[in-house]
Amino acid sequence: MYIKRILLIIGIVGVVVGGIFAYTVYDAIFSDNTAFNNERAHLYIPTGADFNDVTAELTPLLKDVDAFASVAQKKGYVSNVKPGHYIIKKGMSNNDIINTIRVKNVPVKVAFNNQERLEDMAGRIATQIEADSTSLINAMLDVNFLREHDFNKDTALTMYIPNSYEFFWNTSAEDFRARMLSEHKKFWNKTRLAKAEKLNLTPAEVYSLASIVQKETAKTDERPRVAGVYLNRLKKGIKLDADPTVIYAVKRTKNDWDMVIKRVLYKDLETDSPYNTYRNRGIPPGPIFMPDVTAIQAVLNPEKHNYYYFVADVENFGYHKFAKTLSQHNANSAAYRRWINSKKIHR
Repeated sequence: MYIKRILLIIGIVGVVVGGIFAYTVYDAIFSDNTAFNNERAHLYIPTGADFNDVTAELTPLLKDVDAFASVAQKKGYVSNVKPGHYIIKKGMSNNDIINTIRVKNVPVKVAFNNQERLEDMAGRIATQIEADSTSLINAMLDVNFLREHDFNKDTALTMYIPNSYEFFWNTSAEDFRARMLSEHKKFWNKTRLAKAEKLNLTPAEVYSLASIVQKETAKTDERPRVAGVYLNRLKKGIKLDADPTVIYAVKRTKNDWDMVIKRVLYKDLETDSPYNTYRNRGIPPGPIFMPDVTAIQAVLNPEKHNYYYFVADVENFGYHKFAKTLSQHNANSAAYRRWINSKKIHR
């Protein structure tokens, strides 16, 4: 009888201990282990990271780091870390978290526009994916890549069509470049290529001219008219005489990209640069800026008219006065000079 009682007690203790152990294990695996108040947190695991790196990144987000590490060990994650961008939701258990960072790499939105140079572009992209600006600019300016795909250092920026794209955060510089080449080819479909050919322009020339058009006017509804002016001048063999190209040429020549030039001076027009359209005929060797798609479309679909000149309209700011003759243009320009002098804008 005594032995039976002892065995019963041992059995009860075993059940209790087993229950506590089972509960502890269950709690470690399936209970909420998030310590943040927002609905979600973003976790970025760099390429080459090990489990210690992951733990360090997760520590501020977890209630119990040791419990997470224990479950990660049991599930074989410790030796199977994957780089990427992962979303940890409030209330997730260790099991949920590990399942997430094992396979649910979530793409990020990468957006860019209006970059003046490839260096600016590389810096912009480096804030959105893992690749740093140095690796990006090296990939963008790789001579062999540019030659293989009919670009050069001057036209390299024309490969990048401004938009918003989805990328995995851990995309390499070379993979980013390859995707952009693919998007460039998609953009230049048969319809757009046919329009460019009708204008006797290459895609790179369309892009470069669009960069001038956009720098001339921020008004999207005016861009087809401005594009028409420049196309009319090209057909007649007249120099473009575009002030934005002079500004770009001055900054490029001085290697001072932070210069602010609100007024082009006569001495600026003499800047010796292939980008200065007051000295050189035709379209510059490359873009002076990354134009919006609306500016590219404006060049491909220009307004048909007989205007050859335009100047800022001081009575309708943001827009321009257009002229068919030089005498008309000189009158419009005189009004603009009077206004800019009255504002004491000398540079």
